[in-house]
Amino acid sequence: MCLIVFAYNYHPDYRLILTANRDEFYHRPTRPMQYWPDQPQLLAGQDLEQGGTWLGLTRNGRFSALTNHRDGRRPQQGILSRGNLPLAFLLSNDSCNAFIRNTAIDNFDGFNQLIDDGDQLCYLSNRSEPLQPVPPGIHGISNAVFDTPWPKLEARKAALKTCIDAGELSGENLIQLMADRETYPDTLLPDTGIDIELERRLSSSFIHSDNYGTRATTALLIKHNGEVEVVEQNYNDQGATGRRSIRFRLERELNREWSAG
Repeated sequence: MCLIVFAYNYHPDYRLILTANRDEFYHRPTRPMQYWPDQPQLLAGQDLEQGGTWLGLTRNGRFSALTNHRDGRRPQQGILSRGNLPLAFLLSNDSCNAFIRNTAIDNFDGFNQLIDDGDQLCYLSNRSEPLQPVPPGIHGISNAVFDTPWPKLEARKAALKTCIDAGELSGENLIQLMADRETYPDTLLPDTGIDIELERRLSSSFIHSDNYGTRATTALLIKHNGEVEVVEQNYNDQGATGRRSIRFRLERELNREWSAG
């Protein structure tokens, strides 16, 4: 997952409104969003190469999503696949605070993770303060730390705010919101230590190249009353493929606090 924008306790009816793009090599085997046969309470996609996930939730209100932290100047040397992090959180009963105490985050290459135990949403990373509660409002994560103002992230956060404030909130609109292929001038691009040509290609919200690009867009809407809607659009190198929509009610009631943002 390489771009996540979300509204947390911003809308009076919704605890969490989130839309996210997962970018990956087209050849990497993937199972789309579904309930896992061996873990029927878990709704998530699966990386079939390493077995982990990039975004998922459970029937009792746990949620997690992950992006990589990009730093071309720092060698990749993680012992474990980062996709293990969301999976470990989703399958545990740990609170957010207990999860960070029980997780050896230095065993992973740079990552950004959202974790929600049903009572609070937190940001977890091994490239910043380890655990930070997320305040109410509209936020985002790309391949830098929480709310770093990369152009594509700022543009998608503004688009999400417009969508919500205009009363145009729907799974379909959240999917379309992430389809923007605009790239940005070099003067606006971050310097993450990679080749400038690659930096340009990765500057758009939706990425498409010969062998790498956006593989899935996932929209998630969780109401305070526990109603959940998940919409996922999958892609390959030729374009859009399968679409699925899932609705259910959580098995527990969520925190009802919200702010006008």
